[in-house]
Amino acid sequence: MEYQYVNYLWDDAKAGTLTNEVDLLIYRSNILGADLRITNYGGGNTSCKSIENDPLSGESTEVMWVKGSGGDIGTLKKSGLAGLYQEKLLALKKIYRGLEHEDEMVALFNHCIYDLDSKAPSIDTALHAFIPKKHIDHLHPDALIAIAASKDGEQITKELFDGKLAWLDWQRPGFDLAMKIDACLAKNPNITGIVLGGHGLFTWGDTAKECYINSLDVIEKASEYLESRYAVNKPVFAGNKLTSLTASERLAQAAKLAPYLRGYCSSNQLMVGHFTDDERVLEFVNSNDVERLAALGTSCPDHFLRTKISPLVLPIKPDADLLDTSFLTVLDKAFAGYNTMYQAYYNTNKRANSPAVRDSNPVIILWPGVGMFAFAKNKQTARVASEFYINAINVMKGAEALSEYVALPHQEAFDIEYWLLEEAKLQRMPAEKLLSRKIALVTGSAGGIGLAIAEKLAAEGACVVITDVDNERLQASKKELVKQFGADNVDAVKLDVTDSDSITNALAKTIQQFGGVDILVNSAGLAISKSLEDTTLKDWNLLQDVLVKGQMLTSKAIASILKKQKTGGDIINIASKNALVAGPNNVGYGTAKAAQVHMSRLLAAELGQNKIRVNVVNPDAVIAGSKIWEGTWAEGRAKAYGITVEELPAHYAKRTLLNEIILPSDIANAVFALTGGLLSKSTGSIINVDGGVAAAFVR
Repeated sequence: MEYQYVNYLWDDAKAGTLTNEVDLLIYRSNILGADLRITNYGGGNTSCKSIENDPLSGESTEVMWVKGSGGDIGTLKKSGLAGLYQEKLLALKKIYRGLEHEDEMVALFNHCIYDLDSKAPSIDTALHAFIPKKHIDHLHPDALIAIAASKDGEQITKELFDGKLAWLDWQRPGFDLAMKIDACLAKNPNITGIVLGGHGLFTWGDTAKECYINSLDVIEKASEYLESRYAVNKPVFAGNKLTSLTASERLAQAAKLAPYLRGYCSSNQLMVGHFTDDERVLEFVNSNDVERLAALGTSCPDHFLRTKISPLVLPIKPDADLLDTSFLTVLDKAFAGYNTMYQAYYNTNKRANSPAVRDSNPVIILWPGVGMFAFAKNKQTARVASEFYINAINVMKGAEALSEYVALPHQEAFDIEYWLLEEAKLQRMPAEKLLSRKIALVTGSAGGIGLAIAEKLAAEGACVVITDVDNERLQASKKELVKQFGADNVDAVKLDVTDSDSITNALAKTIQQFGGVDILVNSAGLAISKSLEDTTLKDWNLLQDVLVKGQMLTSKAIASILKKQKTGGDIINIASKNALVAGPNNVGYGTAKAAQVHMSRLLAAELGQNKIRVNVVNPDAVIAGSKIWEGTWAEGRAKAYGITVEELPAHYAKRTLLNEIILPSDIANAVFALTGGLLSKSTGSIINVDGGVAAAFVR
C-alpha cells in the first residue's frame, strides 16, 4: 500500500510468524511508534483483547492487554503491558460515582489484573475497555490534532470523514471520558473512530492489521487535507518576520548562549539541555505569529505535560554580540517575567488540594533566527520535550491554516499538569543517581584510565563526552559506551588539548549536545621515562605541552563556561604519584606532573569563589588498558628498576603498603568520590590511588 504522509511498515511475512494477539499488538505498536508523525515518544496507547485461560476457574475468559503507565509504543514489549479481566473492567461502570470521584477508579484497575506481571495500568485503561473492538489505537498524530485543535474542528471532522469518525469535545482523559466514549458508540455503532477535541484519535479494527490500516488511512486523509489548505489560505504563521542565521552561525550562537540559559533554568535544580534548529522550528520562531501563538500554549495533554503551559520567546536579536554581556539584563527581565507568569498561572488555577508549585522556569526556550532550546532533568527528557513542542508547532500550523488555533484553557491545562494522579506518579519515580543532571567531559578517554572514568561517571547518571586525539579509537569507545548507557547520554569529540581551537570546538559541541558542562576530568597524557642526559628538548616540550599546557587550556575554557552557568562545578586533574616522589630517570615526566598538581592548588584558590572545586587524583602504576604502557615507558621504567617489563606489575604491587595492583576502575572510583556529592566541600585536595606509597604521603 502507498501512503505519502505516513510510513506503511506492516510486513505480512513477519506478522504471519506471530501466533497470538498479544504478539501482534506489540508488533503493531512498535511500527506505529516508529513514525513520529503518528505519535511521539511516550504518546498514545494501544490495546487488544484476547481469550485466555482463567487460572482460578480453568475457564476461558476475555483479557484486555493495554500499554501500561509511562510506556512507549515504539519500544513496547510484553513487560510494558497491563493484562486485565475485561469482565471486571466493564463491571466498574456499576460503581462509578461520577466525575468528582473518577480518580478513585484508577486504583480499582489493580483489582481487575489478570496478568500478575502487568505494568501499572494507566488512566486510559477504561477508554480501551469500553470500546467493544478487538484491536484499538489511541494516537496523537499532528495532522489530526491540528483539526481537533482548530475552531471549526468538529465540522471539519464531520465533512472530511463522511460521518465515519465521531467527535467528542475536550475532556481530561479518565473514567468519565471512557463513559462518554461508551455512550458515543452506543449512538453511533457504525463509526470507525473517534476524534477527541484538542487531544487525539481513537481507531480500531477486528484484526491488528485492520486496526493499523484504519489508523494510517485516517492520518493520511487528515494530512492530505492540511497540505491542500496551506497553499489556499493565509501565509503560514502570518509570514516571516526575520531570516535565520546560517547553519554554522546558529550553532555558534547556540553554544555561546546555552550556558547562560542553563544557569537560569537551573536556579532551583540542575537541568540538562537540548538544542535544535529544525526547519519546522525556524519557520515558527521566525514568523510574525510566534509570540501570539506561543503565549496561547499547547492543546494536547501529552504536549504541555512535557513542555509546560507555554515557552519563553527570547527578545534577543539572532546576531547579538554575546561577548557584550549587556544582553544579560534582557535575560534577567525575560526569565523574571516568565517566573511571574507561571506563578500567576499556578495561583489562579490551583485547587484546594493541588500539589505545591513546581519549578517556575521554562522548559522550552525559542530564539528567533537561531532555534529552540529545551531544559529538563536529563537529556532524554529534554530531547523528548523538544520533539513534543515540534508536534505542537505542527498542530498550530495546521489549525491556523484551517481556521483558528484553539489552545486548551489554562484551568484545564493546570488540572492535568497538577493532577493528583500525575503527582503520585512523580512521587513513585525512582531516586535519581548521584550524577544525574551532571555533564562531564573527560580528556584522553578513548581508553585506559580516561575511558574507565567516563564509564563510571555515566554509570552514576552523568551525560559524558569522551575526547581523544585518536579518532578511530575514540569512535570505537563511543560505540561501546552507547551500548551501555544509550545514545542520549554519550558523545565523542576529537580533541587535542594542546590546541586552543580544538578545545573551543569540543566544548561548543558539548554545549550544543547537552547545554553546558559541570565536570572536567583532565586525563589526557603521555609518559616518557629517560635520564637527564637522555631527555631531549623535544621530550621536555611534549610533556609540558600535553600535561601542563593542556591542563591549563582546558581548565581555562571550562572555567569560563562554569562561571556563565553560575552553578559551580568540578575540575579533576589526573596527575601521578611521580608528582610527589622523586624517582630515577623521570625528570621530564615528574616535573610536568608536579606542575599539574601545583596548578591545581592555584586554580582551587582562584576559582573557589565561583563554587568551582579543583582536585587531584594521583594514580601509580596503572598498567591494565593503559596506552602509555604500550610504548617505551614500560621499557624505561623496567630499565630504571633493573627488571623486565613482564615483572613490572608485580614489582609495583610489592612496593605498596597494601600490596595491591592498581586498576583503571580504582582511579575512576576516586574521581566519582570527588564529584558525587559527598566531598562537595573539598577543593585543593589530592587523593592518592597507589596502593600506599609512603614516600607519596602528602603530609
